[in-house]
Amino acid sequence: MVTARWILNRAASHPEAVALTSIHTKKEWTYQELCGEIGKWQQVFRECGLRQGDRLCVLSQNRPELFAVLFACGLSGILYVPLNYRLSQPELKSIIADCTPVFIVTDALNAETASAISDCPAMLLESVGAAGSAGEASEEVKADGDDPWTILYTGGTTGLPKGAVLSFANMNWNALNTIVSWSLTGQDVTVNYMPMFHTGGLNALSLPVLMAGGTVAVGDRFEPTEALQAVLDYRATVSLFVPTMHQLMTETPLFSEAVFHDPVLFLSGGAPCPAVIYDRYRGKGIPFKEGYGLTEAGPNNFSIPPETALKKRGAVGKSMQFNEVRVVLPDGTAAGTGEVGELQLRGPHIIQRYWNNENATAAAFRDGWLCTGDLARTDEEGDLYIVGRSKDMIISGGENIYPQEVEKCLMEFPGIKDAAVVGVPHERWGEAVTAFIIPVHGPPFDEKALIDHCRRRLGGYKVPKRFIPVTDFPKTHIGKVDKKQLALNGK
Repeated sequence: MVTARWILNRAASHPEAVALTSIHTKKEWTYQELCGEIGKWQQVFRECGLRQGDRLCVLSQNRPELFAVLFACGLSGILYVPLNYRLSQPELKSIIADCTPVFIVTDALNAETASAISDCPAMLLESVGAAGSAGEASEEVKADGDDPWTILYTGGTTGLPKGAVLSFANMNWNALNTIVSWSLTGQDVTVNYMPMFHTGGLNALSLPVLMAGGTVAVGDRFEPTEALQAVLDYRATVSLFVPTMHQLMTETPLFSEAVFHDPVLFLSGGAPCPAVIYDRYRGKGIPFKEGYGLTEAGPNNFSIPPETALKKRGAVGKSMQFNEVRVVLPDGTAAGTGEVGELQLRGPHIIQRYWNNENATAAAFRDGWLCTGDLARTDEEGDLYIVGRSKDMIISGGENIYPQEVEKCLMEFPGIKDAAVVGVPHERWGEAVTAFIIPVHGPPFDEKALIDHCRRRLGGYKVPKRFIPVTDFPKTHIGKVDKKQLALNGK
C-alpha cells in the first residue's frame, strides 16, 4: 500500500491484458504498453530536472495517456496536479500560485491557455505519446504511504478552491476498499466520461479497475448516444455517470432500442438522482444505484446492493469494508434512527491536509473524523440517506427544511424533468422555500396540481412558496447545480 509500484506488478503478472482504450481513437494499451508509456514520461522528467516533491500540473481533456503521466509522477515522487480546463484563466492562475508547479503537461487544445497562466516549461501530451521506443518504468524514489501523490482542487463554490492532498495510502486504500466492497475483478470494464481533473474520473472507478486488472475505456467530451454506445461496444460491467448524464442517455433512441449485456451496472454520483432515472433503468431490467463521495474522502465510502437501491431509492447503503461512518447531532451526540445530523467519515482513504491551508485543515476535522458538511439519516436497517448540504438547509418560520426532500417530491410529479430548491430571504418567514423546475414540455404547467401533489406528501411548511420554471440550471465548473446562483436569481 506504500507507493504506485502496484502498476508495475500488475504489468508483470498480466502484461497482455488491456488496461486502457480510447473511445475516440480506438487505440488500446496493454498493461505492458502502459508501463512503456510510464517509462517515457519518467525519462522526460529526468531530462527536465524534475525532483521528488516537485509539482506537475496537467491541463488536458480526458486522455488515456494521462494515466501514464499519473503513474510516472507517483513512481518518481512528483506531485500530480490536474487542472480543470473549464476554469477561467484568473481562476487557473490562483491555483498555479497556490501549488507553484515547476512543469506543465498540456494537450494541443489547451496549450495556449497553459502558456498564458504560467511561465513554467510546458510539454505537449501528444509529442511524448508520439515519441519512439517505450521506456523502462521503475520505482525511482523511496516513498512513504503518507507522501503525497496528487493534489486535487475542490470546486470552490464557497470560496477559493482548496487543494486536497491525496497520499499514496489515500488513493491505494480507496482503490482496495472499492475492489473488495464492490467485488471488482480483472474481468471488469468501466466507461469513463467523468473529468479526469476530478476525483470521480480518477479514483471512483478508474484506479480501482486498473488495480484489479480490468479495463478503463476513456471518453473525452460527453455525448449521450456515444457514451451509451461505448457501454455496449466495450461490454462495460460498471460505469459511473452524474444524474444529468443519466438523464440524457436514457432519453436517447438508442437506450430504448438497445439490448444490454449481462453483467452491466450503472452508478450515479455527484448529486441526487431523479426517480424517473430509476424507473427507466428498471424498465430495461438494468441494475442501477446511487453512491456518495467527496474529494477529501476517497471518494468511495458506501456500498449498497442494486436490489436494495431499487427498494430504497436515494439510499447509499452502509459503510464499505475499510472505513467508518457516523451521523452526529449539533451537540456532538450520535443521531438516532431517522434523525438528521452531519455525516462524518474516518479511514485510511481520508486526506490528512489541504495544501498550504492549515485553517481549512483544522476546520475539516473533529476528533479524527472528517466533517463533510453533508446532512444524513439512517433507517431501521442501518442504510444511510443523504439529506442535503448543511449550508443548503432552509430555515423557514423556525422550521428546518431539507431541499433534497422537497426536490424528490417535485420530481415524482408527472411533467417535471428536474427540480432545485433553495431558500430566498423573506421578511416574515426568514427564508421562503423556492423551487426552480424544468418542465418536460416547458411552461405553462399546472401549478395548482403541483401544489396539491406537494401538500399530499409534505408538511405544509415544506411546500414551496414559489415555482419558477426554467429551461436549465446554472452549473458549477464540475457540473453540479449552482444553488448559490439560483438563490440570487430567486430574489
